[in-house]
Amino acid sequence: MRQDNAIEVRNVEKKFKIYPDKGKLLKEKVLFRSRNRYEERRVLKGISFDVKRGETVGLIGQNGCGKSTTLKLLTRIMYPDSGSIEARGRISSLLELGAGFHPDMTGRENIYINASIFGLGRKEIDRRLHEMIRFSELEEHIDNPVRTYSSGMYMRLAFSVAINVDADILLIDEILAVGDVNFQAKCFQKLMEIKKQGTTIVIVSHSLAQIEQICERSIWLQDGLIRMDGPAKQVDEEYLRYMDILRQEREKAEKGMLQTEVGERQ
Repeated sequence: MRQDNAIEVRNVEKKFKIYPDKGKLLKEKVLFRSRNRYEERRVLKGISFDVKRGETVGLIGQNGCGKSTTLKLLTRIMYPDSGSIEARGRISSLLELGAGFHPDMTGRENIYINASIFGLGRKEIDRRLHEMIRFSELEEHIDNPVRTYSSGMYMRLAFSVAINVDADILLIDEILAVGDVNFQAKCFQKLMEIKKQGTTIVIVSHSLAQIEQICERSIWLQDGLIRMDGPAKQVDEEYLRYMDILRQEREKAEKGMLQTEVGERQ
């Protein structure tokens, strides 16, 4: 691994089994074997890229293009079918809202659980607990079960833990789209602060304005491949141009279908 790289991804492939109608019980699986049929869907088809230390990179693309899968592979929640991924340093992630939270435990208890998953010891969590609670603005609710939290409160707690573990690499998947405007601004400000401190950040978002505000570079994924990799503004403009072409083609096709239906009725 090169000394100036924080992440190296080499020829990574990932596929999933898609079951149209999979039986849940053993009895169903035995009696209705046709339900066990599946198709393999290749989500990633051999992607390669590097992320340098201190670099902030955005992953963009349509739903199903492999953005979130890539982030989960970087976090080692799942592993590639082939290829390799290397990362240097402590990784902190914000992938799915409330992932890792136990609904019947309090916010305080979940802080200890999540922070320990990120590699912090008990004494270290004790030292940072006040700052985590203060940033989340959940002082009045921190000892309530998290099942009583709103989605915005979930996000506040998850973000507060993730940014206070002093990670070398921070991975974020769309979670900043949740919450009120003031807290979103607070999160952006905090991200810019940890970016200045040299933390490597990889963020998935459909908000290109958000990507351009935080990232120097964008990677555009399409159909499991990297279509474009370069300066954020340049890549985002090409992506928007492509999406506009798709929209025009869809509208044209829908208009043609409508004209055909009208002609058949006449």
